[in-house]
Amino acid sequence: MTLTRKGAATRQRIVEGAAGQIREAGVFALRLEDVMTRTATSKSQLFHYFPGGKDELLLAVARHEAGRVLDDQQPELGSLTSWEAWQRWRDKVVARYRAQGVNCPLHTALSQLGSTTDAARAVAARLLEQWQEQLAVGIRHLQGSGEVAAGLDADREAAALLAGVQGGVLILLATGSTVHLEAALDVGLDRLRGARPTP
Repeated sequence: MTLTRKGAATRQRIVEGAAGQIREAGVFALRLEDVMTRTATSKSQLFHYFPGGKDELLLAVARHEAGRVLDDQQPELGSLTSWEAWQRWRDKVVARYRAQGVNCPLHTALSQLGSTTDAARAVAARLLEQWQEQLAVGIRHLQGSGEVAAGLDADREAAALLAGVQGGVLILLATGSTVHLEAALDVGLDRLRGARPTP
């Protein structure tokens, strides 16, 4: 669907309104009527932009929140050029999830859609691919500056670090504690620091 600037703004307003509603009430309590009230849109407008109804709106919210996951880590995630920069990124990730607590709209939106749907898998896969690539770029920068051994597999190390983060986030969603997330980040960064080139 090709949208005018006004149409794109209206669609974005609906998506952001639905995302806010999910953060406050949870995805299972999301009603289209509440989204319409919150965003001052009519039923015909909502179905014009989301003809698939609630499922299509939830997918749009998932894409929106996936984008926010990476945006919220900037500029640190895109500037992993020193150990101090990696530490700032680590602290920002922990602070984000500590503030968010168990209310992760991306997780709830994707879980509502179901992990077996192609659309949900595509949203999650793209997010993780972009996140891992930015971590790998940071590791390669450390290799280029002689801080990390050149023989280290940057893609594999980035994958392991990302898996640790996601595991920590899942435990946070279950317990409300960031202990495991912090441990995963700290152990992952300690591993990188320990992979210094042999003199």
